[in-house]
Amino acid sequence: MALLKILQYPDKRLHTIARPVAAVDEEMRRLAADMAETMYAAPGVGLAATQVDRHIRLIVIDVSEDKNSLLTLINPVILEKDGEVVHEEGCLSVPGIYEKVTRAEHVRVRAQGLDGQPFEMEARDLLAICIQHEIDHLDGKVFVEYLSRLKQDRIRTKLVKQQRETM
Repeated sequence: MALLKILQYPDKRLHTIARPVAAVDEEMRRLAADMAETMYAAPGVGLAATQVDRHIRLIVIDVSEDKNSLLTLINPVILEKDGEVVHEEGCLSVPGIYEKVTRAEHVRVRAQGLDGQPFEMEARDLLAICIQHEIDHLDGKVFVEYLSRLKQDRIRTKLVKQQRETM
């Protein structure tokens, strides 16, 4: 397995809409394993393929305390959502920034697993928030885009400055 480079906002590649995964094969399973290793090392609770410059519909998530409940969703689709919750979110592509975002409290999702088989699942609370956040990445959207234009501009300026300082 290998650690992958995570794209940093405002990198334009984060706005690429991911294409569906055509086949769940060994290469896809290897990418999912590398993404999980990268997510755990960062550390984070979710990672979309878009964030590692692979523009396919693949996400990995683990919101468990002991990091032993890895969930891999290939070609995920939200079938329904309801309720509303405001939660402070962060993102591995937007390091050091945490802001409150309104999301659905409950989602029902259809996806494929690493075996290629389709399944449906329901999620609430943090898992539901994380699924929505990661699917947004697949659709070319970063969580800061839910914020006011002023906050977005401040975040973009701060991160660009940080990136310049580390070069």
